Amino acid sequence: MQQQQHKPTTATMSTKEEEIMASEKAKKAPYADPPPAELLVEHGELRRWSLYRAAIAEFVATLLFVYVAIATVIGYKSQSQSSPCTGVGFLGVAWAFGGMIFVLVYSIAGVSGGHINPAVTFGLLVARKLSLVRAALYIAAQCLGAICGAGIAKGIMKHPYNSLGGGANEVAPGYSTGAALGAEIVGTFVLVYTVFAATDPKRTARDSFVPVLVPLPIGFAVFVVHLATIPITGTGINPARSLGPAVIYNQHKAWHDHWIFWVGPLLGAALAAIYHKYILRGVALKALGSFTSLPTTS
Repeated sequence: MQQQQHKPTTATMSTKEEEIMASEKAKKAPYADPPPAELLVEHGELRRWSLYRAAIAEFVATLLFVYVAIATVIGYKSQSQSSPCTGVGFLGVAWAFGGMIFVLVYSIAGVSGGHINPAVTFGLLVARKLSLVRAALYIAAQCLGAICGAGIAKGIMKHPYNSLGGGANEVAPGYSTGAALGAEIVGTFVLVYTVFAATDPKRTARDSFVPVLVPLPIGFAVFVVHLATIPITGTGINPARSLGPAVIYNQHKAWHDHWIFWVGPLLGAALAAIYHKYILRGVALKALGSFTSLPTTS
């Protein structure tokens, strides 16, 4: 007997073709830049619960971040006093900061964007990704959350907190103010540049099937910057993180150096926003091309 050969049905062929076409579309997913945010306030923004919900999310996330980060720093210093080889070390402190950012960005990115840092918020404001009112509300929530987080850390570990620097950022001995400012500018540039790259609409469209890719590089950026900058400034790159311990610890040295941890991060964030928008995304070149293509009148 001759074996009958089963030919693929039209339905089967169409299904396979649809799968192939869907795969090709996924590789070339369309993307579009959202329109620039209104400079002052979006229409109806102040009447939306989503704005205040996002601010609450930023407050709680920054509180948790500062508490875990400062508790890790104080715990490391306390353990290393008895023996230099005990405790988590600089590497563990850097992991605590970077890991906590990864967890929190992953948790609240869908609510507020997961800034947890006034420098990130300021960079996005410079790039016209959010309005001035939203940025101001976020920064206020972040700073208040950082103060509360540092206060909780002090309440739980009061004696070591007071005796071991309170986790406050200060310029380390042997480094000048200019060196510390430069370290904060470069470190924040790395972080905010990574935020822009990870959340770029083109990249998001292409990698939308792997949502974990967004917070992962941001957390790693925080980790590697801490490795480089802890010996210089204790690593700020986040004005709220620096403000919280400065308020709760409240010592002269912390306040004397405090301006560095606002000027450096905000300047670094602005430079990263300008670099990503006008150089990498070619906004300046596109604008120049549009200008040169305008018809001339005689």
